[in-house]
Amino acid sequence: MTDMSLTQILFRDATPADVRDIATLYLMASGGVAEVIWDGLRQADEDVVDAGARRYARVGEDFSFENCAVAETRGRVMGLLHAFPMHVDPEFDPSTMDPVLRPYAELEADASYYIAGVALRAECRGRGIGTKMMKLAELRAMTRGFRRLSLIAFEENAKAVRFYERLGYRTVDRRLVKPHRFIPYSGHVLLMVKDLSAVGIA
Repeated sequence: MTDMSLTQILFRDATPADVRDIATLYLMASGGVAEVIWDGLRQADEDVVDAGARRYARVGEDFSFENCAVAETRGRVMGLLHAFPMHVDPEFDPSTMDPVLRPYAELEADASYYIAGVALRAECRGRGIGTKMMKLAELRAMTRGFRRLSLIAFEENAKAVRFYERLGYRTVDRRLVKPHRFIPYSGHVLLMVKDLSAVGIA
C-alpha cells in the first residue's frame, strides 16, 4: 500500500462486520490494558482478539462498535477511533477493582467525551490520518454537547504524549502503572484533557 494517498481514505461509522478489525486495532491502542481484560474473558479456544471482538459486538455498551469510527481504504479497515461520553458514577469505588486496572478507572474526567483509543495500521502512519481522526472526535464531541475531551496515555510513550500535546491536550492527573506481563510500560499513566471552549472551538 505504498501508493495509498489520503484521498483514498474513507471515514465511516463502524458496523458489526468490523468488530474483529476493531479489536485488533484497539489492542494496538490500549498499551496492553485490553489484553489484561480480554485474556480473562476468553472462552474455549478463543484468542484475545476473538474475546475483544465479542465484546465490541455488543450494543448499548461503551465498548461497542456503536461508539467506533473506522478509516477504510480499498475495503480494508486501516484505522480506529473509539470514543464515547464519559460520566463518572459517584457511587463506584475503584478500590474494589483489580489493582492492575484500578489506575485507569481512577483517571476519568466527568462530563467529557472520552477517547478510549485511536490506532492505525503501520502502513497508514505518518500521513496525517491520526490527526484527522482526532479532529473527528472533536466534531463528535461538539455535536453531542461536550466542551471537553479526555484520554489516557502512558508517560513512557513520549511520542504519543507529544502528539496529544500538539493537539492541545494537557495532563491533569496521573497514577503509577501497576506492573503486569501484558503492559510494557512503567512509570505513570496520564489523564489528558482538551478544553474546546478554551481554544475557541465551542
